Amino acid sequence: MTDSSTAFTDVVRSRRSARRFLPDPMSTADIRNVLEDAQTAPSNSNTQPWAVHVVSGAVKDAVSNELLQAYEDERESPDFTADYGEGIYLERSRDHGAVLYEAWGVARSDVEGRREVIRDNLRFYGAPHVAFLFMPALGDGVRTAGDIGMYAQTFLLSLTARGFHGVPQTILGMYADEVRKALGVSNDLKLLFGISFGYADPAAPVNDIRMHRLPLSRSVVIHGRA
Repeated sequence: MTDSSTAFTDVVRSRRSARRFLPDPMSTADIRNVLEDAQTAPSNSNTQPWAVHVVSGAVKDAVSNELLQAYEDERESPDFTADYGEGIYLERSRDHGAVLYEAWGVARSDVEGRREVIRDNLRFYGAPHVAFLFMPALGDGVRTAGDIGMYAQTFLLSLTARGFHGVPQTILGMYADEVRKALGVSNDLKLLFGISFGYADPAAPVNDIRMHRLPLSRSVVIHGRA
């Protein structure tokens, strides 16, 4: 491989989701550079449907407080369903959760410990910055959500390439009304998820986790030969 392809492979395969961050903020220039990279993401017919709200400092803390209160009050307001079915996808989700709870030292029977893990999610794992990814309601939303996914992956890879980390958090989308209200976002925009980001805490055991990936033979079918 050439040096450039080797560097790309290193970035892609070293990216991981951090779940404990240092409080140190990124510079405005670094955040802008990541956003500029993400802006190059492809989209269906170049619609570029992402609407991104980045929060830091006191604004971030205020949003977190609203989400925590909504959680305690059991006021969920998701724009999209979260359903893994009853088969292999649900099993993978449960395996994922088991690995994380073990890293946090929280037993399956520890109800309050598990609730505290959820609260930690809503505190953005201590990250100094959060990007909320909104999308317009176009058709059934599938193509638009795909575009947001490509934006998010570009955003995450840019963080990795620049020495930072991020974690996509679907749970943030479970409180869409609270986020919209806190940030003054129109109801026409739907919240898909958020990405907490910054410097990963190198001393946190949960950040050493490398999630299992399926072999290609489980996901890819190749037809014909070049």
